Amino acid sequence: MAGPSGAAKVVVAKIGTSSITDAHGDIDEQAIAKFCAEVADLRAAGHQVVAVTSGAIAAGLPAIGLGGDRRPRDAVTLQALSAVGQSRLMRVYDRLLDGHGIVSGQVLLAPLDFVVRAQYLHARGTLLRLLELGVVPIVNENDAIADDEIRFGDNDRLAALVAHLVDADLLVLLTDTAGVLTADPRFDASASLIEEIIEVDHELEAMAGGAGTDRGSGGMASKIAAAKMAAWSGVRTVIAAAHRDGVLTDAVAGAAGVGTVVLPRDRRLPARKLWIAFAVASAGTIVVDAGARRALEADGRSLLPAGVIEVRGSFHADAAVEVAGPDGAVFAKGLSRVSSADLSHRAGTHSATLPDGTPPEVIHRDDLVILPY
Repeated sequence: MAGPSGAAKVVVAKIGTSSITDAHGDIDEQAIAKFCAEVADLRAAGHQVVAVTSGAIAAGLPAIGLGGDRRPRDAVTLQALSAVGQSRLMRVYDRLLDGHGIVSGQVLLAPLDFVVRAQYLHARGTLLRLLELGVVPIVNENDAIADDEIRFGDNDRLAALVAHLVDADLLVLLTDTAGVLTADPRFDASASLIEEIIEVDHELEAMAGGAGTDRGSGGMASKIAAAKMAAWSGVRTVIAAAHRDGVLTDAVAGAAGVGTVVLPRDRRLPARKLWIAFAVASAGTIVVDAGARRALEADGRSLLPAGVIEVRGSFHADAAVEVAGPDGAVFAKGLSRVSSADLSHRAGTHSATLPDGTPPEVIHRDDLVILPY
């Protein structure tokens, strides 16, 4: 949780592609220079900062003559472009932060760094040591080798997981608008800023809509999702305009009107369960009976085949699935240890009668999250 006003804080600041590129999609060094100057201001005030940045693909486009209208759409080419652009993007950050006497360090993360405990601890140790050494980590997803089915999807969620990883006091998500608005300003001129959100609910998520620009992968919906993740990590989030003067300093100081503040919750989910609950898409739904629901919610048990009454959708073993009660209302999410085809045959079956070698649990309690709705 954030310390008293004025105390040194750990801040994770994320800036997206649309905020650091121009209308043609090329890297805008002036925008990055502003961001780096504000990071330097926080450092000068005694705070530790982790920067999460997008923009590797944008930096790679002009290098091989694929900028502007020639921007490719296929995933393989975009991944190749990120490999070309990542080093170029880092050169910009290195040079601009060096101008403030700050050393930066590149950290490329993948989802398994948060799901696998050993990798989580390794990533955490590296980031914390970089901060102790006075380095500003520059974090991005390892896009060049990311699996389309196992990836963050956008750096907003990555930033929220990084905030959890380093026990941040504050997550700042910089965007192209003043924060979360009451309506889409592109279609409603009367849209106004929501200055504080106590809890992210379904209505707010629906209002946030989809992606904001062609150049970015996120949009307000992903920022709301990231803020929800951060809230369940005990981290305060500020969603604010990247172009605002002094935005990072104002966010740390809690200045009025800096953007939309999403308040943290008292309960803190572990990183693995944060990933399951908020970051990985569901491939299907398992409907359970009332007794199984009680066992999962009240007793913290694993889900067994005996409690399953219906399987919806097609999914493989280890896929993320939603868990619904007899009324169809989803109340949990987890990683299924069996495929939908196998589970359909075993639904309602007691564990003692399962064939040898069959996982006794459908979802182990370590892989199950009771959803915070």
